[in-house]
Formats: sequence, C-alpha cells, structure tokens
Amino acid sequence: MYRDGARKSMWQEEIKRFSSDTDLNQLFDVAVIGGGITGVSTALKLQQSGKKCILIEAANIGFGATGGTTAHLNDFFDTTFAQAINDFGLDNAKLLAEAGKNAMNIIESNISEFSIQCDFEKKKAYLFALDEKQAKQLDDMVEASLKVGHTMEYCNQIPFPIPFEKAVIIPHQGQFHPIKYIKGLCEAFLSAGGNIVEDCLCESHEEEEGEVIVNTSKGVIRVHELVYATHIPPGVNKLHFTNAPYRSYAIAFELKDTDYTQQLGYDLSDPYHYYRVHEINGEKLLIAGGEDHKTGHMEDTGECFTRLENYVRQYFDLDVPYYTWSSQYYEPVDGLPYIGKMPGSNGRIYVATGFRGNGMMFGSLSSEILNDLIVKGSSKYEKLFDPGRVKVGAGFSSFVKENATVVFDLVKDKLTREYIRSLEEIKEGEAKIIWYDGNSYALYKEIGGKLHALKSTCPHAYCEVRWNSAEMTWDCPCHGSRFNVNGRLLTGPTVEGLQKIDLESDI
Repeated sequence: MYRDGARKSMWQEEIKRFSSDTDLNQLFDVAVIGGGITGVSTALKLQQSGKKCILIEAANIGFGATGGTTAHLNDFFDTTFAQAINDFGLDNAKLLAEAGKNAMNIIESNISEFSIQCDFEKKKAYLFALDEKQAKQLDDMVEASLKVGHTMEYCNQIPFPIPFEKAVIIPHQGQFHPIKYIKGLCEAFLSAGGNIVEDCLCESHEEEEGEVIVNTSKGVIRVHELVYATHIPPGVNKLHFTNAPYRSYAIAFELKDTDYTQQLGYDLSDPYHYYRVHEINGEKLLIAGGEDHKTGHMEDTGECFTRLENYVRQYFDLDVPYYTWSSQYYEPVDGLPYIGKMPGSNGRIYVATGFRGNGMMFGSLSSEILNDLIVKGSSKYEKLFDPGRVKVGAGFSSFVKENATVVFDLVKDKLTREYIRSLEEIKEGEAKIIWYDGNSYALYKEIGGKLHALKSTCPHAYCEVRWNSAEMTWDCPCHGSRFNVNGRLLTGPTVEGLQKIDLESDI
C-alpha cells in the first residue's frame, strides 16, 4: 500500500486494491471523493440506506491520513469540553460529548456487523499534567467533563514511567488497526453493490439543475450529490481560510519490557505527546507521537523525529525504532470540525474536514451526519458542525492569525529569494528553492547526482512550496498541497502537480 510520503507507516503491511469494474457512464446517487476512513464509512452508510454510490480515490484506499494515523479512539477531543462550553455554550458542549460516544458506537457497530478483524481493543486512557500550569488545565477539563456527562476520574498513579503533577483516568476508549478496519468497510461496501475507482483524481465539479457533473482523470461522472472526504476540497473555498494544515510525527519502537502497559497515555504539553502499544507481525511496539507544527513551517522536518525520539527515550526503555512516519491533519479556527453542506454550493455538495487530531472519530461520525443530511434532509449535529458557520467569538483570533500566516506565506519567498539568485551547487540529498532569471524553482538532487527541477509555485493559490526533508516532499504552507520530488501530486487541495523543468532546455 502506498501513502503520501517517503516513510512507511506501521499499517502499510496491509496491501490490497479495491477498484471495481465500474461503468462510469451512468447516473449515480452519490459520489464520495476520498478513500480514507471518512469517505469509506460514508459511502458504506449511504449504500446501506439505498443510495447508488461510487467511491473515488486519487491513489489507493488508505493513501492519506488514515494510512498515517496512530489510531487512538477517544470520545474526548483535542478541543476540550471546557473550551466548547466557553465558546459554544453548555448545550452544544453536551452535544459534542454525545457525538464522541456516538462515533465510538459507529466503529464498534461496524466491526460487529461486518465481522472485521482489525485488532480492535477497548482501553483506558490516562491524561496527565506535567507541571502546575497543566494541572490547572486538567482541573478545568475534569470540571467541564462533569458538566457534559463525560467521565474523568482523578488517579494517584499512571502506568507510564513519566513524572507527573496530576492525572485522570478515562474509561471506555479504544484502538484498532486503521487499514484493516477500512479494508473491512470496503469489502462490505462492494458486497452491498457499491463501486470503488482508485487512481482516479477528481479535478473539479459543476453543479447543474438536478445533478452534479464530476470531472475526473478517468472521465465525467454524473451524480445527484457529491461528498468531498479529502480534508479540503479542490478549488478555492471559504474552508481554505478557516482550516490550517498541520503535520504530526510518530515513531514505533520495539519494547524491551514485554510487561509494558497496554493502556493509552497523553500529556498536556503543547504540542502534546501520546502513547500506545500495538502488535505487528508478532512484535509489540510502542507508538509515540507528537512534535506537531504547521505544514511548511519547519526548516528541517527530520529534526522533529530526533526531538520526539530523544524525549521518549528519557522515560522509556526502548530498542530500535521499527517505523517512523508523519501525517497531515487540519486545524479549524474555532476548534470544531466542518461536516455538512459546502459553503458556496447550491446544496448538493458536502464536505467533512477540520478534524484536528481526532480523524478516526470524526471521520466515522461524518458517515452518520452526511447520511442523515442526504437521506433525511437534516441531522441533529448539522448546526454544531455547519461548514458555513461564522462565529466571531470562537476562534476569531485564530482565524486572523492563520489568514495572516497564509498571506505571509504567499509573499515570503518572493521577498527573500533575492538571497539565492543563481543555480548554486546543490549537494546530493539536498533540496533548495532557487531564484533564476526572474523565476523560482524547486530543486532536489538524489544520492547519485540526478537533479529534479520543478516550478516552485503551487498551482492551487500560487504559494511557494517548502521542502519536507522527513518525507522527501514539497509541501505548500498555505493550504497543505503536497508533491513528490518529480512534482507528482500527493495531497490536495490542488488537482495539478508541480511543473517539471528540463534543466538543459528550459533554464
């Protein structure tokens, strides 16, 4: 299984193609774009509801964030209930708590109904404060959880070898193997009459009276409704300015201590660290994650793995890392995801994005919300997660900050590239943005000397890409589009790759 980076995640042993022999010259009820947990769960739910569905994936099932998750299943979120009460009111915070329990039930129900063997286990989670400031934050979280009916109980010990100031235990959490899980959903979807088309890039859509025309790399597909389960939809939309792309890092270590706890752990650092154990090929591995940062805003992304490994080794007795990988997610400006009708559409286009670090849960919940909106016309969660919402209080300062950053990223390289005005010597394994004869280029030299040259401007909104040394990709800091060293598109919202340059004839 391929994914959107050079580093292999621990879930990639599961290799299978799912494309069905599908006649695209027919009218479908719904097209779902994106073969991660959100898209697959939603397509299956709609197919079960009697809709004739087609699932379209630009690469292969599990290519993006689902192939790069650490697969914690939590019914508490990165946006705490304390934050939700403050920004959205107690009733909405209670609805958010209900949404978490509902998401867990959806996953468990799918596993049971379709007999999916995906290493699913119920776990306890430990949330711990490392200093007095974090302890105050934890107290606020416990108080808010009590108000919304969510269980957090103080405890005097944690099963992790980390000094802490204060801690709570949270029951009824879980973990699973994400690719095994969505493979099971794909098989159920196909058995129910659904259609899957991989290696099919959705390039654009046009809303017409009574239907949507979906333009793809394999031809035109006509549908009644369209769901974008791709993080951010293609084109330029309001959602591109209310979501910011972030990267998170994970390392799976071999454990020296076979009696290590099987529970889930999280600290309250910013960014926080998180831990769990999973058995792969008979080996129990500790998965540690953290070191998050805005996409394109870390000069040496390889350092993120070094810092994470050094931090974890302070406390854990570990052997060699088996896997190291990173993944992308989107931060919404007010802390809650956007699930529902896409802003600016005529009511036939739907979207699910802004999940923060809770993609497995909100991706699963999206299947119910989108199914209810399409089949029934309404959902009890539609106002809470409305993609068109504008709430000046909640997230407004973040909105200003993120959009100021996007504007800065649009012009920063154009202002500073005066410092690199020639095709200076590039070392093997090195990447640079260079300025030559009025144009900007992205250059990468392989070990062995082969030089790859690309136009460095992202086709989506014309930001300048930045080198991601950890994944060997060119990443756009504005909206999160990503490309390999040959310019091939890995992650949208752009639908075009970076322009290749023939160094001998074009420069």
